[in-house]
Amino acid sequence: MKKIILLAALLLPALAAPAQTYWNQRLKIIPFRAPVGENPEFLDLNGDGRQDAVKSYIADGIPILWLDDDGNMKEGALEGDTVNDCLLVDRDKDGAYDLIVKFADLTGNGVTDLQLIIDYPKFGRKNPNFMYVFDDDKDGVFNYINWSDLTLLCWEKNGLSDFYTDYSGNSTFLKTHRIPDVLEDLRFNWENPFLFYDYDGDGLTEMAVRFCDNPLPDPEAEKAGYALSQHQGWMGWFSMGIDMDNDNAAGNDFDFDMTLHYSAKKGFEYTDCVHPLRNMRGLPEADRFFPDPRFRQLTELIYPDRYQAFDKAFSGQWTSARFTWDEDDDCGRWERVELYEDRNPFPIGAGKGGVDNHGQADVSGDRGEWDTDFSGGGDIYVGRFDGRIHLYGAERGVWRIDQNTLYYQGYNRTFQGTMPKSCATVEYLDENENGFLDAVKYDLDGDKEYEFEVSLFELGLDDKCEVLDVSKMKYKDYTKLFKKVANGMWKRTQDALKVARAYDIPVLWYAKLLSPNTLRERYHDGWWFQFYLYKDLEDKFVREGDTASLMRLNKAYYSGDWKLMLQ
Repeated sequence: MKKIILLAALLLPALAAPAQTYWNQRLKIIPFRAPVGENPEFLDLNGDGRQDAVKSYIADGIPILWLDDDGNMKEGALEGDTVNDCLLVDRDKDGAYDLIVKFADLTGNGVTDLQLIIDYPKFGRKNPNFMYVFDDDKDGVFNYINWSDLTLLCWEKNGLSDFYTDYSGNSTFLKTHRIPDVLEDLRFNWENPFLFYDYDGDGLTEMAVRFCDNPLPDPEAEKAGYALSQHQGWMGWFSMGIDMDNDNAAGNDFDFDMTLHYSAKKGFEYTDCVHPLRNMRGLPEADRFFPDPRFRQLTELIYPDRYQAFDKAFSGQWTSARFTWDEDDDCGRWERVELYEDRNPFPIGAGKGGVDNHGQADVSGDRGEWDTDFSGGGDIYVGRFDGRIHLYGAERGVWRIDQNTLYYQGYNRTFQGTMPKSCATVEYLDENENGFLDAVKYDLDGDKEYEFEVSLFELGLDDKCEVLDVSKMKYKDYTKLFKKVANGMWKRTQDALKVARAYDIPVLWYAKLLSPNTLRERYHDGWWFQFYLYKDLEDKFVREGDTASLMRLNKAYYSGDWKLMLQ
């Protein structure tokens, strides 16, 4: 009997077409696609006798409108296509469409290359979104909307960092958190663009590059009825997030280790970076459905693409540089290691005035360094005193230690919402102002007071190192550099192990640090083994009153030449 009932149900659509709610609405599974509406109204907007739009309703009577922007909608179609058509949603049912999804085939080959989403700040939302996603690697992945609650969720993901929006592989997006209605020239954008690079062809991202055109005052635009601040073709932000050891993989899709960031009011002009648009325009008769239809009239966008990006960036007139290294190796955000700010080393939490003041920064575990006058040109070097990569020209730096990767501020970590009351903190200074860090302060008990400080000059050590010109570095140069750094750290560790045995330090306690399986473990465990050994030897010599050995120890540790202890 059950089979007969099911068969009858399958035959019903052939007999009649009753109103039916699309099956995947308000369920506890992922709603990837826009639902098919019910109670359709077929529209002929230009009076040519053909259907070129369909209005219908989805959950709880929310109006949606599909516009046929390429003239191929079939009579009786309940939805448009995802090649060139446009979907509008009136989420709060006030008569104005506040969610717009536009597809475009930019090359005319019948394959979608672009998705534009305009997300107006209604329906309980504070921030609008005006966002283009380009499918550079032709995998068909664009942005992600949760069609159950009609929210744009750019950061929704599976597992740690398998994002539903196309941040993996080779991809490009442009975005601003302003509605197009307040922008005078829609060819420009704020994040303009965000670029993702897949250098080894594994479908994952090894480098993410972010450009920001920060709006500048424009009284003439305000007189014309737009916002006072406007994007004007001047880039004020450039950052690179780099997976230095290329250890991303399924389940660990993003693993950026280092960020370099340059900023200025006007870093470089990019008005010559013009990219044509195709298939944005639909029927003029449909313009009345949009709060601001000007985006449909665009024939070009202006932004530096993935091939222009680095030449433009390194020709910029930057005024400051920032550097962040993810020492606890927990950054799974899509764009970059979240940047520490040049602030107080000790206050903890977003908006508290500490180095993690930014709401997206890691509460602890990162090392930030700041060159406030761009005297180092944004370049880097490997410090002799610790074997790590540093920002040339940085006046100071702060490492807030999260040795076991317990804490992360936001973005779905195991300890999300749990904040440490205090952290071990290390501060670095360039006291002679020659571009190289030469003093180190330690607060290891977390009382916000430094227990001891070391000066390279007092030890008679030279702080100068080889400077690496990042404008000439390719991705393979970064991975080669980190391999050299990690192996160099491990070589120092082996030398330290010989010293420990020579001075009868019981190294068995640190055996966990002496069996690394990856480059990152060589880097991380190697540094910590040396530090523990250094402090054990220091303790030994202080107890014995051996000041000569103590001086040799400091020189050996901060020069990286442990063999000094065996002479």
